[in-house]
Amino acid sequence: MASIRVGVDLGGTKIEAIALDDHGLEIARHRIATPPGPYADTLAAVAALVSEVERLAGATAPAVGVGTPGSLSPASGTIRNANSTRLNGHRLDHDLQQALGRRVRLANDANCFALAEAHAGAGRGFGAVFGVILGTGVGGGLVVAGEMLLGRNRIGGEWGHNPLPNPGPEELPGPACYCGRRGCVEIWCSGPGLSADHLREAGIDATAEEIAMLARAGDMAARDTLDRHLNRLARAMSVVVNIVDPDVIVLGGGLSNLKHLYPGLAEAMRPHIFSDTVETPVVENALGDSAGVIGAAWLWPAEAR
Repeated sequence: MASIRVGVDLGGTKIEAIALDDHGLEIARHRIATPPGPYADTLAAVAALVSEVERLAGATAPAVGVGTPGSLSPASGTIRNANSTRLNGHRLDHDLQQALGRRVRLANDANCFALAEAHAGAGRGFGAVFGVILGTGVGGGLVVAGEMLLGRNRIGGEWGHNPLPNPGPEELPGPACYCGRRGCVEIWCSGPGLSADHLREAGIDATAEEIAMLARAGDMAARDTLDRHLNRLARAMSVVVNIVDPDVIVLGGGLSNLKHLYPGLAEAMRPHIFSDTVETPVVENALGDSAGVIGAAWLWPAEAR
């Protein structure tokens, strides 16, 4: 039987599984909606999904990689900081190993995104790749020389729950975030954050995509909202550049489809970066919403020795 890698992208709205051959080529894929019910339903759904993608592939993986919101706490071994809050406080790796009957390796979904883009996407050929997720939440992952940099506390790349840098009076104390803090980068720069800002300032309830369409049609309030969002995103990203100085920044998530971010974000970061030259490219992902599940599959070698 052929050796395969299987990866799972465990999201808040969908769960996707993929099977790759030992060269990294896709041989099967399947996606389902994330169950709205209790934690046990999520475990059962992942197990069924893995079984289905292996049936389609005609092979069984010796181990499974899973990209998940949040991260495993080194202290307790349980999931923490997941915006899919039903996962928090559970030993997800242990529970999935029981459900799947084999070894499981977890990584933050943004780390999986960065890993895939570094190996086979827009970050290929760069030494240090910072992958950014701009969607329902704001996350990030750092891959250096092809390896994820997780950090001692397993929070490498978690820039979304830092406070928004250089806030103006109108941005203080900032909206409340689910994490218990106020004014986090995520609460300002995510898709829901962009929509909430437009509602506050323009009195119009619209999605990020709708706001972008209004802006393209000449709506000045929508343009102003996108300008504020770009400015906040640039301030937040400049801190990452000042600390990490990555070779490339790859944007993913739903907001990565906002074309004005290229090259607008790179230009808007310049005043906030401690350098006389700023050459950091900001590029769109090459793998789309497939990146996370592909990165999860690469958490194990095909033989999983």
